[in-house]
Amino acid sequence: MVVVGDVPVLARVAGALLVLAGALAAVAAFPTYLVVGGTTVSAVTGPLDAVVALVSPVAAVLVGISLVLARVPRLGLAYAAVAGSLAVGRLLIELYQGHGSTNRPAVEVLDGERVLTSSVQTGPGWLLGVVALSVTVLAGLVALLAWGRTVMEDGGSLDPLRPALAGAAVLVGVFAVLCLALPAADVPDRVVTDPATGLETVVTTEGPQALLERPGLALLGGLLLAGALVLCSVVAPSLRPRLAAVGGLLGVAVQLLAGGLSGARDAARSPDVEWTVPGMGLLLLAVVSAGLTVLAWRWHRRPPAGRAG
Repeated sequence: MVVVGDVPVLARVAGALLVLAGALAAVAAFPTYLVVGGTTVSAVTGPLDAVVALVSPVAAVLVGISLVLARVPRLGLAYAAVAGSLAVGRLLIELYQGHGSTNRPAVEVLDGERVLTSSVQTGPGWLLGVVALSVTVLAGLVALLAWGRTVMEDGGSLDPLRPALAGAAVLVGVFAVLCLALPAADVPDRVVTDPATGLETVVTTEGPQALLERPGLALLGGLLLAGALVLCSVVAPSLRPRLAAVGGLLGVAVQLLAGGLSGARDAARSPDVEWTVPGMGLLLLAVVSAGLTVLAWRWHRRPPAGRAG
């Protein structure tokens, strides 16, 4: 049984900000994202792209609405805090992508397009995305302020499972960082055959930069994203009550699912790009993280020991 006290205004504000961030991110997926080296890049070019792009925004809107309505408030606050923590690093990476990537031109794979960042012009999709990430960070900060003022408790039914849940979540976080350290979609090397000798030579093709290979703001953003992912994975299973842990784990799962699906989408959109093992691993970890979330959510329905199901 869950006991919910008075829900402070700050908690509802965090929910409203989460809804706003999700709506902005959903709209940002459709217009032009960037024009890189004369190539127009957009996140959505078909129905499958739309499904991938809307995973995180739809989750944010649904959780935000439940928080505005004061239903299981600590679940929404935990989700907002995790989403806001992870959005800080992503925001710095986006700022670099839109303004700093031309300082050191390099090959990138953006939404399935292999481009050279010799020149970058921002589009409305990039601007809306940056605003959405900024609002997500603000929602996370408000959620942290509202956490101690929000009364919500249960009978501690998840307590016996918390140590195992925490261990599994930490492993997921660490392996997710290892997967994020390499591109989820990459340009494969080419095998060239010399017509005179018949010898085959592997020609390395420059691929996208990994998360921690970019300089400046992007490097700082990558480090913050990696650190926040591990930290959120450690903290989420310890949140009380049980549904707060569900919210924290859900925030991690949605982030991993969005990243894993984006890598698969990039590989499917371009014949020059292939899905990498780290990209596959990221999607697998997203499924495992979602499984941990479902386990924490349904654990209270298990019958007591010694009673027939």
